[in-house]
Amino acid sequence: MSEPLVIVGNGMAAARLCEELTERACGRYAIAVVGEEPRLAYNRVLLSSLLADEISAAEVELKPARWWRDRGVTLVYGRPAVAIDPTLRRVRLADGATLSYSKLVIATGSRPIRLPLPGMDLPGVKSFRDLADVAELRRAGPGARAVVIGGGLLGLEAAYGLAKGGATVTLVHLMDRLMERQLDARAALMLRCEVEARGVEVLLGAETKAIDGRRRVEGVTLTDGRTIPADLVVVAIGVRPNSEIARTAGLTVNRGIVVDDRLETSERGIYAIGECAEHNGQCYGIVEPAYEHARLLAQGLLGSDQRYTGSVLATNLKVSGVRVFSAGDFIGAPGTEALVLSDPGLKTYKKLVIANDRLVGAVLFGDTVDGPWYLDLIRSGQPIDAMRDELVFGRAFADWMADADCPSNNHDQEPGKCPPERAANLAHYIPGGRTLELETTDSP
Repeated sequence: MSEPLVIVGNGMAAARLCEELTERACGRYAIAVVGEEPRLAYNRVLLSSLLADEISAAEVELKPARWWRDRGVTLVYGRPAVAIDPTLRRVRLADGATLSYSKLVIATGSRPIRLPLPGMDLPGVKSFRDLADVAELRRAGPGARAVVIGGGLLGLEAAYGLAKGGATVTLVHLMDRLMERQLDARAALMLRCEVEARGVEVLLGAETKAIDGRRRVEGVTLTDGRTIPADLVVVAIGVRPNSEIARTAGLTVNRGIVVDDRLETSERGIYAIGECAEHNGQCYGIVEPAYEHARLLAQGLLGSDQRYTGSVLATNLKVSGVRVFSAGDFIGAPGTEALVLSDPGLKTYKKLVIANDRLVGAVLFGDTVDGPWYLDLIRSGQPIDAMRDELVFGRAFADWMADADCPSNNHDQEPGKCPPERAANLAHYIPGGRTLELETTDSP
């Protein structure tokens, strides 16, 4: 007889957990997924593309209805879970119905952070987090005046989608550069140029004082006294773990729902994965750690004793039509070394951070094809001395040089200078006579 497993949350982490479990042992658990939204699980990463009319609503769905049905997964739509009883092992829904479980997984994701400002409740003030938000933003239409507060990923995605739809968009960001948590100063400057080229006005170092309006939003006032007229304001300053249902059930909650190396909460038989979970003091607001959680928890629920040791923070996304990637310590702690490759003609930029003969961080702009390879090198911690001269040019070039049977690295060479035979191969490999900048610098 199948063991009842209830998953609270119907987002990307929950969908991946169902996929992992049913692929490994379909029928081992009788899975019920409780979702707050009245629809199939969908890919939030694609919301900006949907807002920009680059894809259809059907393309956002993670799995079709038949996929869930064929695997015996019960979907409970639009009936959010409101309480958990760990003693009776039951989940109560908003309509009063209950679901019994043997094991429970909380995958409730995160919620947008609200600004403590006057005017936040005015009609026309929106967030950008789900399909309902996209539907509301699309109603703004061409000619609308929109202010987006927040220069992180969500803010940039909203600004790009609105601008492509014909709105006049001003992006207001408190910090001195865009995506300061994911990009270094140089990549952030390149991103700003690309964002502005797409019709978005960018105001950096700008703090919002109030959202103005009487019956609906009319504009935004900054702390320096500037006012920006607006018919629509999108607040996208970040997210926080959606952990309230765990807190009221008596589970240990800090910023997120605290889990151990097995992703189990303080209550035996209850687990948490994705953006709502906190492991070793760290909450992850991106997709890849949630997928790691899902894979490891599925293995654990099927008898494996693998432990979660944390995730290397990595971003590999398309922002405002531009590919960006970052992972690990891409800024460069004291004592590290940075290899930088820039091609202004192609608007591409790479920075690799090396410490103790290992790759510890990377940031890529424009060309991110080697991002997954760099991430594997960062995660594995393998020595990179044998391919140091080729590393910044990417995996294909490194493999090509290895196949060419070139002499091994000459450590007597001046830092940042390629041996003659390698320079000749490099000139052959890079087409079109591109002018490249290759820098080797020590971090302070």
